[in-house]
Amino acid sequence: MAEAADFQGMSTSPVRRWLRRTASLIIGAPLLAGLLWVPVAPTAYAAEDATGSRTVDVSLDTLTPTAPGKSDTITISGTVVNNGKQPVTDAHIDLGVGPKLLGRTEIDSAADRTGYLPGVDAPAIDDRYSVEIPKLASGISQDFTLSVPADKLDLDEDGGVYQLGVSLTGRTASAQFDQVLGIERTFLPWQPEATQEKTRFTYLWPLISSTHLTAETGSDEQQTPVFEDETLAAELAPGGRLEQMVALGRDLPVTWVIDPDLLATVDAMTRNYRVKSGNTTVAGSKDNQAVAKRWLSALEGAVQGRKVVALPFADPDLASLAHRGKGVSGSLSHLQPATEVAETTVETVLHVKPSIDFAWPVEGQIDSSIVDVATSAGADKVIARSDSLQDNLHYTPTAARPIGGGTTAVVADSRLSTAFQRDMTDAGDSTLAVQEFLAQTLALTHQQPNNQRSIVVAPQRTPTTAQAQSMAQALRALDTRRWTQPLDLEAAADAKPDADANTQVPGSARYPAALRKQELPVETFQDIKATQDTLDKFKVILTLADRVETPFGRAIDRELSVSWRGTPAPAHEYRRIVRNYLHSLTGEVRLIEKSDVTLSGRSATIPVTVQNKLVQGIDHLVLRLTSENPTRLNLDGDKGAAEQPITVEGGHSQTVKFPAEANANGQVQMTAQLYTEDGKPYGRPMAFTLKVSEITPTVMLVLAGGVLLLVLAGVRMYTQRKRAAAREAASAGEEAVSGAEGDIDRPDPGQASDLTPDTRPESGDPSGAGEKVDH
Repeated sequence: MAEAADFQGMSTSPVRRWLRRTASLIIGAPLLAGLLWVPVAPTAYAAEDATGSRTVDVSLDTLTPTAPGKSDTITISGTVVNNGKQPVTDAHIDLGVGPKLLGRTEIDSAADRTGYLPGVDAPAIDDRYSVEIPKLASGISQDFTLSVPADKLDLDEDGGVYQLGVSLTGRTASAQFDQVLGIERTFLPWQPEATQEKTRFTYLWPLISSTHLTAETGSDEQQTPVFEDETLAAELAPGGRLEQMVALGRDLPVTWVIDPDLLATVDAMTRNYRVKSGNTTVAGSKDNQAVAKRWLSALEGAVQGRKVVALPFADPDLASLAHRGKGVSGSLSHLQPATEVAETTVETVLHVKPSIDFAWPVEGQIDSSIVDVATSAGADKVIARSDSLQDNLHYTPTAARPIGGGTTAVVADSRLSTAFQRDMTDAGDSTLAVQEFLAQTLALTHQQPNNQRSIVVAPQRTPTTAQAQSMAQALRALDTRRWTQPLDLEAAADAKPDADANTQVPGSARYPAALRKQELPVETFQDIKATQDTLDKFKVILTLADRVETPFGRAIDRELSVSWRGTPAPAHEYRRIVRNYLHSLTGEVRLIEKSDVTLSGRSATIPVTVQNKLVQGIDHLVLRLTSENPTRLNLDGDKGAAEQPITVEGGHSQTVKFPAEANANGQVQMTAQLYTEDGKPYGRPMAFTLKVSEITPTVMLVLAGGVLLLVLAGVRMYTQRKRAAAREAASAGEEAVSGAEGDIDRPDPGQASDLTPDTRPESGDPSGAGEKVDH
């Protein structure tokens, strides 16, 4: 007991600390190098199993500087949390520096380890840099800060990557001996002097978002754009994802990779716009207009004098096109226009000339069919990733390599490209990711210190705000340029390739199954084809085709976007809305339905009315009227059909009259159909029945009335003449009545025609009931 008391009294002395650490290593390693075996009581094993090195969670929130120099002091701050059920007593936090890691694979292995591993995790450095924690209750956290001068770590003057371990050693009620109860590891990239050959380093900085604009535009001359919602404004506002990407990227040595659809969408938001609200639209926010203007202005300033790569408009899913779309005719034809409009959009909005030579398949995964599709629109450089185009080398080769057909694969490093894909909102996760990223870049440089190589990093397409901030922190650390130097993407693609690097593009069987499951389905391309066919028929009749072709062409580009991956329901809904809106516009040009028509007499004209409710005029249409029984009723001479060109101003209707000739009484089915000038039907046909009747009851009534009038006129004339003769006989004496009767005059034909009414029926309203044709 006395010995125990003396041992307790030495708890704060350097000797005591040395004994404690030695004991913890021995107890934690019953078998060390096969030579030392220490019997441990069963209760000790039970305590280790119950608590162990995961009892306390150690989090490293900051490590500064991230890449220290000789004169720097390394400061590590973090938090410890007791996750066990018992209090931790007599604890201290220490920093341990392991041996230099040899190569990138050792870094991978070290990053995957969890828990404390005696004999592998290095012992703590000088006690002077420890932090004492007398007691840490269950469920309680406590912050700490360790500070150690870099020159106290005994690091190699030639530089290299070291693993740092921050551990908490202490006791619990069930284990009254010192043991490591928690540990967290990170990496220290150590390069006190600049390397002789620096790695040329290219980092892509993507500005890409999801679809926000609809195909719908206002009916005014300005064609006011219509947004799905206002969510884009939150990304552009201060602190938003896209605002942070611009604010961070402007001071970093990066190559900007931009989806022109984002620029076009934000540019549309800078002016009056509308937002869908149920079945109607409402005016967009004036405040959001100001936000959009500030963002575009900041971006324009950030990219001046920098390399900008423009993706095809709306960032089309090249893998989906290659695997699911090629079988649907016309699918690949959208890439060339999307590439052309991309260049124009970037130049118009940002006033810089972008490169349009690069294609970027999802996550850099390629196969031969993807490469074929990627280059079909004119791109001769494909951004791939090293886990797709794999090498069997002991070092990382230069990114650029020829893959045949004049195409260059720019192979991004997979480790570096995926370094920040995890959740970076936690400071500890961000710190670990930054340190591992820097360690990998230094280890890459040390692989062949005399062989300068060009390395490309292609991160995730849409980094979160936290991910972007972590990426920026790592790039700022590299800007010390002790082992890397920045290089833009075009220069990286033009670098001399490594003769030993793999240039064999994998087959489609090697494409990752997880990514294939997320691809756009064949239905997508079938829907797009149907929409494009409708658009092609519609635009040829318009006097201002660009007002329709441009918004719908860009909407079809958006239907091909990578952003729809893994979200089939919203993608289908977007396509449905675009298709229905286009159909509603084409339906504004139509034939007015007719009721049954009666043809009285042998010849007449048949009116058919075309209505145009569009704002703009229509032209290049032909109206064809067809008789189903030409022997009974023929059109245009002896033919069974007749055609007339159609031109109608916006908001007007036009009635076209077709001459018709009847050969016999009876009913005839007539069909009116609009056609484009190339002979394709436009809209639905309109059918009606024509009744042929040579003498109608009305005409018979009129004729009977005319005969009756003639008879009455004759009787009247006869009576008048008889009275006149009687008067003459009375005055002259006796005169024979028979002589007077022989002098009666014949009726004047002119008098009879004046009394004949106009029996021509009037032409009725072409769309009204009981309609009649014109004679």
